[in-house]
Amino acid sequence: MRFSHRRSARDAVIQPAGPMRWPLRQAAPQSTVVRRGGVSGIEGLAALTGQPLIPLDPSCGQAGPIRRALIDEDRCIGCALCLKVCPTDAIIGAFRYLHTVARDDCTGCELCLSPCPVDCIEMTSLPTDQWGAAEAARARQRFERREERLAPKTQGPQDHQHVLQAALLRAAQRRAP
Repeated sequence: MRFSHRRSARDAVIQPAGPMRWPLRQAAPQSTVVRRGGVSGIEGLAALTGQPLIPLDPSCGQAGPIRRALIDEDRCIGCALCLKVCPTDAIIGAFRYLHTVARDDCTGCELCLSPCPVDCIEMTSLPTDQWGAAEAARARQRFERREERLAPKTQGPQDHQHVLQAALLRAAQRRAP
C-alpha cells in the first residue's frame, strides 16, 4: 500500500494513493478509549453522539480525576518546545526563560510531555480539580483564540493599497516645510 504525503504549515496529512479497499462493515466498538473526562465524560460523549454507553477500555488506563501539567522549575531549561504544542496556551514563558503552567487553563491533554527534552513536566491531580461544561467552554475559547492568533494573516489588495497610500502621505508630510 502506498501513501502520498501532503504537508501543510501546521501538520502532515497522510492520504491513500490509488484505489484502496475499505471494509464494508465495521464492528461496533466494545469499549471506549476516552479517559480524560472520567465516567461523566464518557456519559456526556454517549449522550452527545447518540451512541450507547460503553465502558472504558482498561488498556487505555483508569478513569480518574483530571490531571494538570506541572513544570519542575529546577530542571526546566527554557527550550520552549512545550509552548508550541499547548492547544490552550496554558504554558507561560519564552525561549531560554523559565516556564510555568497556568493550572486553571491546562486541560490535561498531555501534549506537552513528549516534546520536553529533559522530562521536567509531570501530570498532577488535585482533589479540588473539576471538569465541567464551564471549564470545557473556557478551554474551547482559549483554543479558538490561539488558532486565530496563529492563523496566517493575509492582506487583500485593498488593504495593501491603503497601507501604500498612508505611507506615501506620511512621506509627503515629512518633506513639506
